[in-house]
This record gives sequence, structure tokens and C-alpha cells, in this order.
Amino acid sequence: MKKLTSALIASLLALGAAGCSAADSAGTEQPAESGAAEYSVGIVQLVAHPALDEATRGFREVLEEEFGDKVSIHFQEAAGDSSTCITIANSFVNENVDLIMANATPALQAAASATNQIPILGTSITEYGVALDISDFNGTVGGNISGTSDLAPLEQQAAMFDELLPDAKKIGILYCNAEANSVYQADVVKAALEKTGHTVTVYKFTDSNDVATVTQQAVGENDALYIPTDNTAASCTEAINNVALPANVPIICGEESMTIGCGIATLSISYYELGRTTGEMAVRILKGEDISAMPIEYYQNPVKKYDAARCEALGITVPDGYEPIE
Repeated sequence: MKKLTSALIASLLALGAAGCSAADSAGTEQPAESGAAEYSVGIVQLVAHPALDEATRGFREVLEEEFGDKVSIHFQEAAGDSSTCITIANSFVNENVDLIMANATPALQAAASATNQIPILGTSITEYGVALDISDFNGTVGGNISGTSDLAPLEQQAAMFDELLPDAKKIGILYCNAEANSVYQADVVKAALEKTGHTVTVYKFTDSNDVATVTQQAVGENDALYIPTDNTAASCTEAINNVALPANVPIICGEESMTIGCGIATLSISYYELGRTTGEMAVRILKGEDISAMPIEYYQNPVKKYDAARCEALGITVPDGYEPIE
């Protein structure tokens, strides 16, 4: 009898332990709130840097404000690797999420390749026609894709060189050659600068490994630099600044967080507000609106901003109409 009791107790303890283990495993893989969620949203973000982070924050806040615990948000960041974006996007398709938010161009391209059924919203995308290879883009992608653009008026960014740096005649444009939207911005700004009599040279780096070397060349050959809204450059502003600032070469950037890292000024948009706009679009889609008819939305009120400390260090006088970056 004692042997039977001991065996029975041992069996019950084993079953109990197995039960706890299974519960722990299930809890790890599927958080409790996901069972109650009515909507599942996947976010694939190319890389962590302030602009993209702010867009994701704004997007998430809108969904959480609208749906609370009825929405399950799955966030994954690709550490700057386009192939990882593809893996993440495919995982969201396999999970059959209700919507994918793709933050940055390689993330959008990966999501578009992964599905033509699940709604996809891009954000921090400069030019959708370029990103998706649409030759006759008219402002609406159609199909299962829409989103928001971070495109600021590029001609106005080019005009900032004459406003801030009237003596700068030779301008270098620096960007990553793997980013199609950087090529687009560089082409537009180059043409605008050449119209105003500047000599413009383009410098392309392949990835973060050769940023410093290419920046060194650009700094040595120009009076000032322009960097578009380039995700790789945005992740390497410290390396760029470490080369450009000691050489007294000012940089005008495509967005605010890059300006904080290495620039003197930008025509700035709010990536947080851009993310919120994307979130509002997601709410409408999850409630039944047809994404195929939704045009790309743009930030309407860009602001001229400058980095006060770097301008002072470089002896740059900032004209009226610019706001200091706080």
C-alpha cells in the first residue's frame, strides 16, 4: 500500500510539474491578452533610430487608444538588414495578422513581396512610386497597400544652403546606395542646387562599414554636405559628425534626428505625428474601410529647425524663420 501510495504521489507530482511546464510554455508563446484581442497587427521596422522609433510610437498609441486590449501588436526590428525584414514580414503572413505596418522602405518592400492580401501601411517612406517601382504613380498605390510619406519639400531644403551658407559653392550629397528613396531625394536636391549655381558631387556608401571613409572624402572635397532621409546614415550620425565637425564642414539633413546627430539644420517633419496619422489609417482599415482606395498621406506643416550648439561651433548665423531644436 505504501509503495502504491508513493507511486501515485510521484505520478501526480509529475503530472503537476508537466502541467506547470505546459502552462509556462503557452504563456511565453501566447500572452494572455492575445487571446482576448480582436485585432492582430504586425510592425516590421527596418532599424532603431529616433525618427523611425517615433513613427512606431505614434502608430502604437493610436491603436491602443482606440482598441485597448482588443488589439495585439507584434513589433519586430530588423537591425538594418533588408533580408531580416523579409523574414519578419513572412512570419506575420504565416501568423495571419490583420494588418502589417512597415516602417521604412525596405520594410515596405518586404511586406509587399510577402502578401497581396493582408493590408499593409507604410510609414517613413519618402516616395512610394520609387519604393514600389510604380512608373505612373498618382498618389494612390491601390491593392493592399497605402500609408504615409516623410517627404519634405526638397527644393526648400536645397534653398537652405543659400540661406544658411551663402559662401558654400561646392556641395557634397552623401547617402547609402542601397536605399532607393535616398537616390530619389539626392537627384531632386542635386538638380535644385545646380540651378542656383552650386557644384554638386554625389558620394555613396554601401553600409555602415564605409560611412566614415566616404564621409572623409566628401568633407575633403566640399564646402558643405547634404544628407537625405537615409536610414543607414541616420544610424551612423555619430561617425559622420566625428569626421565633419572637426573639419568645420556643415551638414544640412533631411530630418530632425539626423540634424541632432550631425547637422546644422533641416526642414523638419514630426515622425511621431506621421506615425499617428498611419495609426488613424489603420483604425479605419480594421473597422472595414477599403485600403485600395486610400491615398498616401503627407505631413502638411514642415518647420525649419537648427541645432544651436553646432551652428555656434561652426560660426553660422541663423536667419529669422528658423526654430531651435529643443
